[in-house]
Amino acid sequence: MADRCNYCWRLFATAIAFAVFGLGGVLFSLTVFPLLILLIRAPETRIRVARRAVQLSFAGFVGLMRALGLLSYRIIGAKKLDRPGLLILANHPTLIDVVFLISLLPNADCVVKSSLARNPFTRGPVRASGYICNDSSEGLIQDCIASLRAGNNLVIFPEGTRTPLGGSMKLQRGAANIAVRGQRDITPVTIRCEPRSLAKGVPWWRIPAQPMRFTIEVRDDLTVEPFIRDSGEAIAARSLTHHLHDFFLRQANPHANPGT
Repeated sequence: MADRCNYCWRLFATAIAFAVFGLGGVLFSLTVFPLLILLIRAPETRIRVARRAVQLSFAGFVGLMRALGLLSYRIIGAKKLDRPGLLILANHPTLIDVVFLISLLPNADCVVKSSLARNPFTRGPVRASGYICNDSSEGLIQDCIASLRAGNNLVIFPEGTRTPLGGSMKLQRGAANIAVRGQRDITPVTIRCEPRSLAKGVPWWRIPAQPMRFTIEVRDDLTVEPFIRDSGEAIAARSLTHHLHDFFLRQANPHANPGT
């Protein structure tokens, strides 16, 4: 009986949390970000303040979900993120991975779907924060390299979408191309969620029997120089993508078998 009551509460609390997230996005779009445009004329300063506001709001959302009993988490190696110009690559098991990562970074840039710039719940933060839209592959790579050279910490999920529940991890080559062409080392972050929830194809209301437990670990930097030393960009990006696939498969899921 107690387990059933706990489950029903978490289902109700999940609805509350996502309603707060959606309403918060609309309110920020209608109030905070228009005010930033009016009050702060310098684009770089405005973007920095907007990103800080997004960071704090995302940290508040994570805190709300924990207070409601929906999840617990631990962050390992967070101090490694206290550097400018990081290329942060992470696996993508759940819907709220980007919320966790941006909550740790006061000056985070990220690649978002162009549809988010038109969505009423997300367009305010996306536009005010100057996030990069994935409109074109070639322009996207150059925009990402420029963002890194400007000292921003760029968050990218190489899979491009969430890992399906029970499905295999498939990495796209875009992240590796950014690292190779920009000659930027990679700061890998592994995200584990047990039990799995909020995965691709899983509706928000299909919650697990127990609260989610997140482990987010910032790993040591991965040097890209060995991949580009004796290879052209295309071969280097392909090799780096294979390496990242095996790395994330092994580190995010120790029971998985790399290379399968």
